[in-house]
Amino acid sequence: MKRILALILAGVLVLGLAACGSEPASTEGEGEGGDTASVTKLSMATGGTSGTYYGFCGVVAQVLNEKLGDTLNISVQSTGASSANIDLVDTNGNQLAIVQNDVMYYANTGTDMYEGKDPITSFSAVMSCYPEHVQIIANKNITSIADLKGKKVSVGDAGSGVEFNARQILAAYDIDIENDITKNNQSFADSADSLKNGTIDAAFIVAGYPTTAVTELATTYDFNLLAVDEEHANKLMEEYGFYTYDKIPAGTYSCVTEDIPAMAVMATIIARNDVSEDAIYALIKGIFDNQEQIAAGNTKGNELDMEKAVSGISIPFHPGAVKFFTENNITIPEADAAGAADTAGDAAGDTTPADEAAE
Repeated sequence: MKRILALILAGVLVLGLAACGSEPASTEGEGEGGDTASVTKLSMATGGTSGTYYGFCGVVAQVLNEKLGDTLNISVQSTGASSANIDLVDTNGNQLAIVQNDVMYYANTGTDMYEGKDPITSFSAVMSCYPEHVQIIANKNITSIADLKGKKVSVGDAGSGVEFNARQILAAYDIDIENDITKNNQSFADSADSLKNGTIDAAFIVAGYPTTAVTELATTYDFNLLAVDEEHANKLMEEYGFYTYDKIPAGTYSCVTEDIPAMAVMATIIARNDVSEDAIYALIKGIFDNQEQIAAGNTKGNELDMEKAVSGISIPFHPGAVKFFTENNITIPEADAAGAADTAGDAAGDTTPADEAAE
């Protein structure tokens, strides 16, 4: 009898430890009047802890958890940014992520940096948040993108989204990235140092402005910020649906004395297709309902705009996003709204639970 009781007790302990070791994605809590309310937990992949993605998403999570904590809880994770984030969402490591909209397009279509790989269609678009500008910095002897032919140009890390942006913009000006320039693959900080030291003539930097490496360069080195004219901008936007045309304002850097027209990609939130429609709807609504508080915590919140939130997106939208923007009379590109039904229409189906939290 003692042996039987010992075995039963051991079994209870094992089950208890197993329960402690797992954290449910959706927790149950007592609502007002004793009603049981469900909290949907979502984990968001961002970027490095010193980067804009992590800082912006951290503030969004903090504000929404304070405002919507009874029904929605968002955690943020530091990651390797866009490409790594797409992989994490695809494997259900995270349910949400923030990425460059051009990189998400490549992944969704199996093109450019995802050439030769199967398209990743497990995710859909939620909303664009703010632009990340293609900043082309050059020494003072270079005054236009056309002047880059024959020059030494840093185009970001090899195989990065920056390199593909450089390839596309140079091609619009009939400059072949492999044959018409001396291509250098350097980080933003290394590019700034090389430009100052004269070992390169120009560099492509894709980030929200002001970018730390460029700001620091401007304190000791006078450079030109090259403009993209309207003709070439239209050519790029016609060929690549993820580009938008914007400007880098005068005074962004100490040596920039006038507005500089520039191409931009959008920092965009994506979600797994199996995240519930209600959760994504609540996420977007929460962001716009609390934009003032988000902007107080991170300046990128000032750039949130409901009209621009659907711009530069050339993959299907999540049904929760379609519902929100339709209710607010925001027109979603027809193909993307229609495609959402195919790629994200099973959000409430029998696939992985929508609110399954990342470990």
